[in-house]
Amino acid sequence: MTELPPDRSHVSTEAEHVSGRDLGAASIEESIDWIAEDHERVVESLRLAGPELSALIETVVTALEAGGRLIYVGAGTSGRLGVLDASECPPTFNSDPSRVLGLIAGGDAALRTSSEGLEDDVAGAHEALHRLSVGSDDVLVGIAAGGTTPYVLGAIEEASRRGAVAAMITCAPRNPPPGCRHLIVLETGAELLAGSTRLKAGSVTKLALNTITTVAFSQLGKVRGGLMIDMRATNAKLFDRAIRILRRLFPELSRPEAARHLRDSNLDLRATIERMERSS
Repeated sequence: MTELPPDRSHVSTEAEHVSGRDLGAASIEESIDWIAEDHERVVESLRLAGPELSALIETVVTALEAGGRLIYVGAGTSGRLGVLDASECPPTFNSDPSRVLGLIAGGDAALRTSSEGLEDDVAGAHEALHRLSVGSDDVLVGIAAGGTTPYVLGAIEEASRRGAVAAMITCAPRNPPPGCRHLIVLETGAELLAGSTRLKAGSVTKLALNTITTVAFSQLGKVRGGLMIDMRATNAKLFDRAIRILRRLFPELSRPEAARHLRDSNLDLRATIERMERSS
């Protein structure tokens, strides 16, 4: 790399923390307390972004209802968080794995091994977007804590060009980039360890992505009350949870009876509930 990189000193997530606290000289107990205190800003930043986040979720719900997809795109920590949220939707909501997807610069290998250099390629996601035939039914959410990642900005512009609704989640104030229809700013400010956006920025990003999919799938009927009724009991923990949910909805059932009903429906909780409601 022979040329000077862009100066990002104006990006709030790159700044030194206003507290001036010295992590290098602090005790373990002090460091834990400082990190916990600093994270109090996480929930507030999500709440302040509520109106913009609500508008994005409405768009996601409309897309999923029409058979479209939610596609997260990011690099480094942001990309890993997108892949994580996408991967948790099938077991939680029994959603088709192709409906919520996560793309990360460097591909699956980047989930375990740092490949941050690939985030500088503005066209890095274009091949994947072409392979997925991204189009007007889809919503693409670019995730970039500092809001400057070329890989993410290029994906947003390309997705918009292909007719998709493009959005951006960032933790640093900025104007909407080209092609971005929904800009979500989760302003968490400087990190205690300057530039380490796996801290507050990572935490609020995880919270925002959880919120998008949880609220969207709840609106799509995957939830009843506070219970995940559209899930498959694919392991012992989920089988136990399905039994307890079934007994919560049908209090007359014993645990063995609930388990039998679930097995009769191939461990599909929604199918079990619907079959029992029809027969009652």
